[in-house]
Amino acid sequence: MKQNVVPSFAELLTTAERSAVHLEMRDVYAVEQEGQEFDAWKAGHRLNVEDRASWWRPWLDLVQQTVHRGVVVRRARIVSEPVTDYIRYEHSCTFTNVAAGELVRWLPRRQAFDLAVPTADFWLIDDRLVRFNHFSGEGVDTEPQVTEDPDVIKLCSTAFESVWDRAVPHEQYKV
Repeated sequence: MKQNVVPSFAELLTTAERSAVHLEMRDVYAVEQEGQEFDAWKAGHRLNVEDRASWWRPWLDLVQQTVHRGVVVRRARIVSEPVTDYIRYEHSCTFTNVAAGELVRWLPRRQAFDLAVPTADFWLIDDRLVRFNHFSGEGVDTEPQVTEDPDVIKLCSTAFESVWDRAVPHEQYKV
């Protein structure tokens, strides 16, 4: 795969055969489709656990389909404490990811200070491809990057596993 051809998240997950892991390290994201949802959350709206139709979005369908094919999908988040409002929002909505079949863990940044991790969030697919997500200082997603370089893949795999081993399962992490 060429360095400048960046597959979509749907392409990444539909081609995954064994594993898809995602490391997030920012305390604020300005993801366009979440803007209204985040604003509603700040105004007091919470997702109804019982009303799956109200929160089951295309992303969660894709994750569920991926997991049903036997792919293990894991997400680890390194977060500063006390957490930002955005992280509180993410935490309150993460039950949807878990319902879709994702395994999610949280690691306080102060417990990650001695881990070697890349400087950008990433997805690692089947230990064969890494997609880095780059963000501006305000959390706006900028140009992503993809690589199949074995050294970078090893770095990302080792980094993710070291974070995962220390992180707290979603159900146990309190914000």
